[in-house]
Amino acid sequence: MRKPRVVPGVPRALKPIDVAGLGCALAYGVLAWSARQSGEPSLILFLAVAVWAALLVFGLYAYHRRNPGEALPLDRLIGWAILFRICGLFGGPIYEDDFYRYLWDAFRFAQDGTPYGVAPEAFFAAPDVPARFQRILDQVNYPELPTIYGPVTQLVFLLGYGLSPGSIIALQVPLILFDLLAIGLLRGMAPPRAVLLYAWCPLVIKEIAFTAHPDGVAVSLLLAAVVLGQRERLRGAAVCLALAVGAKVLALLLVPFVLVRARPVHWAVFAGTLALLYLPFVLQGGTDLGTLVVFAREWEFNAALFSFLKPWMSNAAARATCALALAVGLAWYFTAYRRSASTPIPRGDWIYGGLLALWPVVNAWYLLWLLPFAVIRPSAWAWTASVAVLLSYVTGLNLDDLQMEPFGHPWWVRPVEYGLILLAIAYDVRRRVRRGAEDRPPDQAVGRLPRTRQ
Repeated sequence: MRKPRVVPGVPRALKPIDVAGLGCALAYGVLAWSARQSGEPSLILFLAVAVWAALLVFGLYAYHRRNPGEALPLDRLIGWAILFRICGLFGGPIYEDDFYRYLWDAFRFAQDGTPYGVAPEAFFAAPDVPARFQRILDQVNYPELPTIYGPVTQLVFLLGYGLSPGSIIALQVPLILFDLLAIGLLRGMAPPRAVLLYAWCPLVIKEIAFTAHPDGVAVSLLLAAVVLGQRERLRGAAVCLALAVGAKVLALLLVPFVLVRARPVHWAVFAGTLALLYLPFVLQGGTDLGTLVVFAREWEFNAALFSFLKPWMSNAAARATCALALAVGLAWYFTAYRRSASTPIPRGDWIYGGLLALWPVVNAWYLLWLLPFAVIRPSAWAWTASVAVLLSYVTGLNLDDLQMEPFGHPWWVRPVEYGLILLAIAYDVRRRVRRGAEDRPPDQAVGRLPRTRQ
């Protein structure tokens, strides 16, 4: 065991985690201050903050990996993580306007008992919409489409409305609490130095604390299902899986893996819970499924492999090819996973990484789905991707370039973004070959959780 290294010039009471935490806090404070000014923060400032914070986090992780005898204080890790999220709470959304939809959905839910079935544009001239929500309505994107968010996510939006109608801060607070729940769940699945990677991740802080994207709700419920599944508490796992799918449909990809040893009764609990979530809205005439179909059929942004297929075949054929490739990959992995004597935590980083490699839409916040699993099994490619994907914000809209499409990228963005990820994959492969590992990275501390009988 190595003797803990003393950092020259740093007081003994001030640990490396505090040095890194202070550096990150100052960066997020500057970003929050910039977000409060008129207009969006400079893209250069935003990317500089993200890279600076990422380097501090990766450096701190590497320090504790090289010095396993020096414990990483969990209380300070969580304390700094909360402070970073408070910066986001005061900074508010940047480079995004999706939150207007969340606030509008909550208003509709509270007033009409459902946010579904009617597109926002139907209310443009409605005299009974309060002035505050009329201003919110004017900013909703894709107003011709009904909402795409699932019923559990809508309940979180409604909670924010109950705290303070039309307030983005009231919505950010429960989303941050779900994010902290995810950190707590990860603490039981990985060592503190690995949990650090998610708890202090610039992408997580930007997308949840600053911008209030609700994917963290589904991800935390999915992690709870994984924990319960590992402990053979399969009824609870089935309920959490249904809630996760009810928050966002992407959780469906992990359902077969969590319930791989389940009996029919557990599948019935999953199906019944999901049906109960949707039934009240079905009876009122609408759900999120219609807009999800439009999304799957038409939308495209920051695509990886899909962008190579698109010039050579029709849109529908390219999407079908990617869907088939994903289905084959998932089937292969599920077959191998089911044959294993034990049921380790599924490789959600592979599952969601494969999805994003093939999906026509790769928004930065979609990486929230794979990063928790990259805590359990750290890899260079996943955490490189967490920084590289932030380049997707370099768009014509954010550059104020009227000669570009609003959501178009300069020619260099995707080659740099995906080039960095490919280099990190090559590094992981080379390191794996050199170490002779078959499935467990060198830093993996947990592959299964302790089991308890129901």
